[in-house]
Amino acid sequence: MLNQTLVQEVVLDNKIVERAALPEMIRKAEAAQTPLEQYLIDQHLTTEADLHQAIAKKLNLPFIDLEQNVIDPAAVQLIPENVAQKHHLVGFAKDDAVLKIATTNPEDLQTLEFIRRTTGLEIALHYTTPSSLHNALTVYHQDIRAEFQDLAKTVSHIDLSASGQPESSEQNQLKKLASELPIIKIVDTLLQYAIIEGASDIHIEPTEQEVIVRYRIDGILQDAMNLPLDTRDGIIARIKVLSNLKIDEKRLPQDGRFKILEKGEKISFRVSALPVYDGEKVVLRLLHEGSQAIGLEKLGWQPEALEVVQRNIKKPHGLILVTGPTGSGKTTTLYTIVQQLNTAKVNICTIEDPIEYRMPRINQSQVNPKIGFSFAAGLRALLRQDPDIIMVGEIRDEETAEIAINAAMTGHLVLSTLHTNDAATTLPRLADMQVPAFLIASTTNIVIAQRLVRKICSKCITTYTLDAQAIAELKKQFAIEEMFADLQRSGRITADQTIEKMNFSKGQGCAHCHNSGYKGRIGIYEVLEITPAISALILQNAGKDAINAVAREHGMVTILEDGFMKVQQGITTIEEVLRVTKE
Repeated sequence: MLNQTLVQEVVLDNKIVERAALPEMIRKAEAAQTPLEQYLIDQHLTTEADLHQAIAKKLNLPFIDLEQNVIDPAAVQLIPENVAQKHHLVGFAKDDAVLKIATTNPEDLQTLEFIRRTTGLEIALHYTTPSSLHNALTVYHQDIRAEFQDLAKTVSHIDLSASGQPESSEQNQLKKLASELPIIKIVDTLLQYAIIEGASDIHIEPTEQEVIVRYRIDGILQDAMNLPLDTRDGIIARIKVLSNLKIDEKRLPQDGRFKILEKGEKISFRVSALPVYDGEKVVLRLLHEGSQAIGLEKLGWQPEALEVVQRNIKKPHGLILVTGPTGSGKTTTLYTIVQQLNTAKVNICTIEDPIEYRMPRINQSQVNPKIGFSFAAGLRALLRQDPDIIMVGEIRDEETAEIAINAAMTGHLVLSTLHTNDAATTLPRLADMQVPAFLIASTTNIVIAQRLVRKICSKCITTYTLDAQAIAELKKQFAIEEMFADLQRSGRITADQTIEKMNFSKGQGCAHCHNSGYKGRIGIYEVLEITPAISALILQNAGKDAINAVAREHGMVTILEDGFMKVQQGITTIEEVLRVTKE
């Protein structure tokens, strides 16, 4: 990490933040558990390139954008990958006497001296940006697709004739195939490549002629590679061995789990095997066990919404609900809130399906319907464990809803999720589960509805305005003029900002984002606080439209409005917001 005093001097010298405002920025960065330089970039107070060029100037080091320069593979290979990754540096050019190194950690003199001694070359140090360095480090893995193809060719030559014990020949053959070195390398490389690409899921899909591998990156499935059909049985057998599944069971679905250690980080893979027409389809969900404590401030809340959330999670009891479709980031939000509440003074218990991240000092239980351990049964048991805070993975039925509401009423803070499209719909949904209106009104603190949108790639962002035809199409789908009027009345956009004048942003596509125009994801939210006015509507069994109208009068920003505010800020695109908010 950079010296934070140095960063503060650069920020003030370049007037990125006024001196009087700097202490508050430092406090917010610390609360978000992120370095000051990254916090300022996240808040769009500066760009990554501008800030790090200023830091390079302060350090009297030449600045280099590695994405605009050809990297010499020979220079890269002079520094072992583990050293480059751990110490945040990469060699990018060399001659007979000098090795040029780009880094974001120029004060690591011990490592630089180690490289000088082991290479026998003098070091010419350059400063670069974190994202530029991250992309340059992928040079170590540029040949990974070719490695797949080379390994796959060897699989067809594996001799399975010596099966050992004839009475279970298929099982023995599969075990032998799973233990063959080419198959092991294929699976290892497949997992490693998914981690490098930032995938959340791996889909291995057999067809009549080949095996298709797809990765879900930033919420979108993308073809990764096609492998020969000869590799199918070996890859699936190897994954079954890793996840302790029945290797010769191909008729029934199976679920399992395994972990690997990658660059010092534990990564858990949740495995699902499903029989399909051409064999078995396997899906692996990647879970980074150390990545959940990221801070609420980094999830993408507007300041007003974040203040409402922070105020309500500090209450000693009540119900906090997070809603949205599958894959909308509900679990991440819950884990982040729980992690913030996790202190030695409280007993936190969870009942989940499944446990996605392990959290220290938190008692986590996983449901097991086969033995009758449901959400309701688990929640009932948790109440006998003297909890202060309870997290229930999902409220699915009347019994779970009733127990959760009663727990919130009797002095516990209860967090859970529901599948509804917006925050206001959640309250009538609880009533449909036979929860009395007076209990909903008196125990619910807030309801958070959310979606995840892809962020525009910072390396290829460009701006444009909508033409008349595009505006007309947009107005057919949404009440744009009404939404802009609401945003103007609340002061979130200026009176002269209209859909016709608004600058939109998009990514043109580059190597950094694999030509998608997007890199990373961020949440868009609406936060419904149960105020006395909302409580009165609940007691009257009001519908979602009435609840929504009153909530908006009291300042609630809808998911669509939050999305358009992020479009205005150049964080995401209008297409992304429409994609995830379309019901």
